[in-house]
Amino acid sequence: MENTSIYPEATVHGEIEEVFKDIFFVTGSVLMAPNLRLSRNMIIIREGNSLSLISAIRLDSAGIDKLDALGKVENVIKLGAYHLGGKNGLDDPFYVNRYKAKLWAISGMEHKMGLETTNCLSVQGQLPFSEGAFFVYETSKMPEGLILIKKEGGILISADSLQNWIHIDPCFSELGGTKMQKGGFIQPANIGPQWFRMCQPNQSDFDKVEELDFQHLLPSHGVPIKNTAKEQYKSTFKRFFNE
Repeated sequence: MENTSIYPEATVHGEIEEVFKDIFFVTGSVLMAPNLRLSRNMIIIREGNSLSLISAIRLDSAGIDKLDALGKVENVIKLGAYHLGGKNGLDDPFYVNRYKAKLWAISGMEHKMGLETTNCLSVQGQLPFSEGAFFVYETSKMPEGLILIKKEGGILISADSLQNWIHIDPCFSELGGTKMQKGGFIQPANIGPQWFRMCQPNQSDFDKVEELDFQHLLPSHGVPIKNTAKEQYKSTFKRFFNE
């Protein structure tokens, strides 16, 4: 039997919810420091019996049972090198090793516990499911990408770059919520403040995001935006870059 104690323990999380057909969303958390817990999300794409986990979050035993009931975990996808700073990818080894899953990432990304990228993400490359396309922030100092699912009018999936924390959800600790509020993170259709400071992308990348054909956003931080995502982000970019 696998020794699961070598991995970070599961932290507070909610239930897996189907937000679009065969696309699932679960809000969990990460303990950044004592009493400092932040919320984060995992997105699950199902094609046939194959599951792809984006921004993986370790679930508790009941959560794992529900995940297994959806299909077989075959792919783990890391969209951003910065995601959660030093906590980036902390739950990838649990899923990669437990399920012998492939690890998809942009070239140059480093991983926890000696993992190596098995499949490189690139604009011209393949994804582990159909009707998807990959976007990369070309000017970001650390690799960061988006996935566009070409269904339902376009579903954009983000790591740290595009966030939608509109309130302090139950997966935050009191201290975590206070710090994120003061830091400007709790805003609708937001560009991740710390990611932007650390990665310093140019406006040209956001101009290209605006050209993508999408209506919805499934962020790794915050709640989904349905139907109005592109409209909201066009306003955000305009305000952010003082156009």
